[in-house]
Amino acid sequence: MKLFPPLSALLMIGSCLPLTTLSQSANAPLNDDYYHLIDRYEIRSGQLTPHLHTSWKAYPREFIAQFADSIDTRITLSGRDRFNLRYLRNDNWEWSNREENASKRPILKSFYKVQSDLFHVSTKDFDLHVSPVLHLSAGRESAEDVNTFINTRGVELRGMIDKKVGFYSFLGENQLVNPLYVRQRRASNLTVPHEGFWKGYEENGVDFFTARGYISFNATRHINFQFGHDRFAVGNGHRSLILSDFSPAYLFLKINTKVWKFNYTNLFTEMTADISGNASGLTGSSRYPDKYMALHHLSLNIGKKLNIGVFEAVIFSNEDSVSGNRFELKYLNPVIFYRAIEQQNGSPDNVLLGTDFKWLAAKRISIYGQIVFDEFLLDNLREGDGWWANKWAFQIGGEYVDAFGLENLDLQGELNVSRPYTYTHDTPFGSYSNYRQPLAHPLGANFREWVGILRYQPLDRLNLTARLIYANYGTDTTDSNWGSNILLQNTSREMDFGNEIGQGVDSDLVYGDFTISWQWKHNFFIDLKHIYRRLDSALPELDEETNFTSLVLRWNIPQRLHEF
Repeated sequence: MKLFPPLSALLMIGSCLPLTTLSQSANAPLNDDYYHLIDRYEIRSGQLTPHLHTSWKAYPREFIAQFADSIDTRITLSGRDRFNLRYLRNDNWEWSNREENASKRPILKSFYKVQSDLFHVSTKDFDLHVSPVLHLSAGRESAEDVNTFINTRGVELRGMIDKKVGFYSFLGENQLVNPLYVRQRRASNLTVPHEGFWKGYEENGVDFFTARGYISFNATRHINFQFGHDRFAVGNGHRSLILSDFSPAYLFLKINTKVWKFNYTNLFTEMTADISGNASGLTGSSRYPDKYMALHHLSLNIGKKLNIGVFEAVIFSNEDSVSGNRFELKYLNPVIFYRAIEQQNGSPDNVLLGTDFKWLAAKRISIYGQIVFDEFLLDNLREGDGWWANKWAFQIGGEYVDAFGLENLDLQGELNVSRPYTYTHDTPFGSYSNYRQPLAHPLGANFREWVGILRYQPLDRLNLTARLIYANYGTDTTDSNWGSNILLQNTSREMDFGNEIGQGVDSDLVYGDFTISWQWKHNFFIDLKHIYRRLDSALPELDEETNFTSLVLRWNIPQRLHEF
């Protein structure tokens, strides 16, 4: 049986390590609303927390509980803040020092003995948490006479064995009919955003199964290994230009080393390079080709207010590699410069590198950003001649919590810019993508984007969120490649010099989202959502405008967002 090479390395390392009694935890699933709470209280505290380097997500539940236990001793809290911190502690109650999660009326003396779990087992050797998952949505949009809906049913499991090996699993069955603009993206890319294999459902819908899961153990006090099928995100912004959770989950081995003020993460993945299908679904009669990514990210806390990170990633494939159709084992080295390996091999692999930062600049204000270099020459950059291979992207943003002295009003603003042909490559398998979906920004490349977010919590259980996104970008026609579609090989570019952001078919996108969310019970949300989306294109036949309203019931699952 052929093993994923990083798994082979994990097994060899594990066989050489002594057994430890170090407990560890699963991660809290990625969720914009949930993770904003943690960011909010770190900013309120005015100093970086040593438990969490927030540039790498997802966060371990153990560290979230430690953070929530400690934060209310350092800052003044409103009643809504105390509610939020109690919510975080209850959601990670097995790691919290507070006794506040017990249910007043358990069901049949066995179910919901605590507020956050349908069922749990807690013994010396075994810890198990079982939660139901439900996502029901009904909506209507103005662009087309179609009823939209989401119907997700599933289960989430997490726990530990012998306090040494942790595990997490999410299983969900889904049927949904998206708004027209999402269906159009599916038709053009043969992908359902955030998901993998799918098949058609009735006339306008899709049907797919979602599965994520991994195991986790601590090799030493400072080194953690995780292996499984999931996704991660890098950065402190609403978007990420380094690694986002937009694409489907992938097979991974993650090694995290947290020591002194350093947090060093190695991520080795196996992804899907290409797919085949049509408007009624994907075909599974033959294996989709694999591609691989190796990424390492090092962050350092400088003082109490500044975090700086550097990263490097390489995308490669056994289909187009000169290494004889095998995984390039040299990339398994966790402490080497990937670019040097690539050059020594004379390989065609795609290497990206860059930096990110977070600065608690003033009371209740943080500034953050990212810079990504895919490829560039300094001389061409200085000359400003629009050379196609000056491929870079950057982000700058900030958060202002308790804005203007109004408790629980948080503001966020962000600018994202990407040059044409960034994240592309000259081979069919080298693009910075997974399952034909971007690993970074959902717009791909060749864009400027402004994001504004307002979050307000007037009552303990009530949250109001407004998002406004404006993007200017250039798209391609049927026979052109102006650098927006990262799946196109950059050898088909239109010109070598004179390239500029927004070239191609000029497009302006306005996306507005207003959500009223009520948390009825722990992790049970009732959302009323309205989306306005308008696309103005230089080709009038591509113009779009829609108003979309939906009512959503969510139980132990985040919102399904399509912000593109």
